[in-house]
Amino acid sequence: MASMSFAAVAQPLLKRAVQAIPNSSFTVVNHKFPPSLFHSPLISSGIGICHLAQAVKGDNEILLKGVGEKGSNEEVKHIIEMAKRASLRREVLHTDFLTPPVLKESMMIIEKLADVKTLVQGGYPEAERCRLSVGHPDTLTTEPDIVAALSISGNFGFQPCSHGDFLGAILGTGIVRDKLGDILLQGEKGAHVLVVPELVDFLTISLDKVGNVPVTCKKMPLIALEYEPPRTKTFKTVEASMRIDAIASAGFKISRSKLVGLISDGDVRVNWVTVTKNNTTIRSGDMISVSGKGRLKIGEVNETKKGKFAVELIRFL
Repeated sequence: MASMSFAAVAQPLLKRAVQAIPNSSFTVVNHKFPPSLFHSPLISSGIGICHLAQAVKGDNEILLKGVGEKGSNEEVKHIIEMAKRASLRREVLHTDFLTPPVLKESMMIIEKLADVKTLVQGGYPEAERCRLSVGHPDTLTTEPDIVAALSISGNFGFQPCSHGDFLGAILGTGIVRDKLGDILLQGEKGAHVLVVPELVDFLTISLDKVGNVPVTCKKMPLIALEYEPPRTKTFKTVEASMRIDAIASAGFKISRSKLVGLISDGDVRVNWVTVTKNNTTIRSGDMISVSGKGRLKIGEVNETKKGKFAVELIRFL
């Protein structure tokens, strides 16, 4: 019996995913993905894509005072509008996976709203990236099934792959980062990945390689997830300033000029927000991530007698 092509297998699955979204005007051509997998709409249980054209206004500007980054400010604003609408319409709405800063800021503001209940899910207790469900207390009474787990297995004994390798392979299928939660490395066995449920069928047939290692991808129960705290290395550096180009180059052991090039290419993020300026000031507690290099957390910072900065750096291995 002749083997079926990727398109023959994938296209029906993608069509069903699109048809499951009410009012969808998207079509699947040449096994492209539905735009809902490329963008981050706010999804309503029982209603589908949540349209933001008539978002609730009111006191949003007052509530958003104090929210840090401009990018996260806009994202938090959408979540607050979603929470108000969910309460008003007595429905339950869900975000995609949120970064910790956006989730924290959203929760702080939603706590000030009346008649809004929240539920955070990341798939396991220590999850970093989580989805947020909001609704009226009378409506959000059970835990929604909005997080799924996948096991990506292969022989990584001779070709170890990093978090970035798994992330790159998954994003290489055409989906966006907001649809993915945490990636839990499993050493030589592969990795466990948290995703939105509607991507499970697609990834099980489309993800067949990570780096140069052939892999199989299967759905697994959340209760079977295996998690170990990340390995870290702590060291100190003394710098003349707290600029990101100085701190990150010291933390990742690369030249300052190369770090500047990575910033120009959009490959450097602070607290999950892309940095565009070399002179961005870094503070204690900040998380710096560089594509292909990993992550670095800023620990304790002390000023020396000569006016320089002694910085504790925590490198994630």
